[in-house]
Amino acid sequence: MSGVAWSRDARFAVYYAPSRESAWWRAGSTWLGRDAQSGERCEPPQPEGLARALTELTEAPRRYGWHGTLVAPFRLAAGVTPDDVLAATRAWALTQPSFALCVEAATLGDFVALRPADQQGEARIRAVASRALCSLCALRARPSPAELASRLAAPLSERQRALLVEWGYPYVFDEFRFHMTLSGSLDDPSERAALLAWWRLRTPELGPLSVDQAALFVEPAPGEPFVLWQRTPFQNCEVK
Repeated sequence: MSGVAWSRDARFAVYYAPSRESAWWRAGSTWLGRDAQSGERCEPPQPEGLARALTELTEAPRRYGWHGTLVAPFRLAAGVTPDDVLAATRAWALTQPSFALCVEAATLGDFVALRPADQQGEARIRAVASRALCSLCALRARPSPAELASRLAAPLSERQRALLVEWGYPYVFDEFRFHMTLSGSLDDPSERAALLAWWRLRTPELGPLSVDQAALFVEPAPGEPFVLWQRTPFQNCEVK
C-alpha cells in the first residue's frame, strides 16, 4: 500500500498496535467497535453496571483506533512524502528489540486506559517512543504560529511547554506516559469503575502485550477516523 496519494492535510502517527492475529487486537478493536486496519465495525460488549451503551463511552477513542501512541499525529514537512515516512519508520523499527509488556487497567484523570503494570515496563516503552520521535522528527511539519499559540494556551507545565515548542507535542521523553485508551472522558465514577472491573478480569487472560511491531496510522483529512496504513516489524518479528 505504499505510494497512497494522501492529501497534504493528512496527519501521520506512529503507534504501537498488537499483531492483527492476536487476541489483544481482537479484544481492543471489539471494545472500541472498529477495526482500524480492515475498517470493519465490531459489536462491542456491554459491561455490567453501565446505564449507557459502551459505544457512547468509547466514541472519542474509536476515531483513533486501537493503539498506544509512540509518536503523536503530525503533518508532513515540505518535500516529505508518505513513502519517506514509511521508509524511516521501517528503518527505525528494525533497530528495536521485541519484548513483552505487562499491562493493567487504570484511570488517567477521568478516562480509563491500559497502562504498564510496573516501572521497568514503563521505562522500556518510553525509550522506544523516544527513539521513534528522534528518528522521525525531521519529517514532521512544525506547527503554525496560530496552532502553537492555541496549544500553549492549554494548562501545561513549563517543561511541557518547552517540549511542545521544540518537539511539537508536550508529552514526550520524561513526560511520556504510555497508554492504550479505553474510554472517553467520564465524569461518572461508577462508569469508570464498571470499565475497570471488566478489563481487570480480562487482562490476566490476555497476558502481556507483545511489543514486536509498530504501525503507521493516518488521519486522511481533519476529523476523519484514523486508519492503520502499514505495520512495521521490530527485530526478528514477522508482521501479521
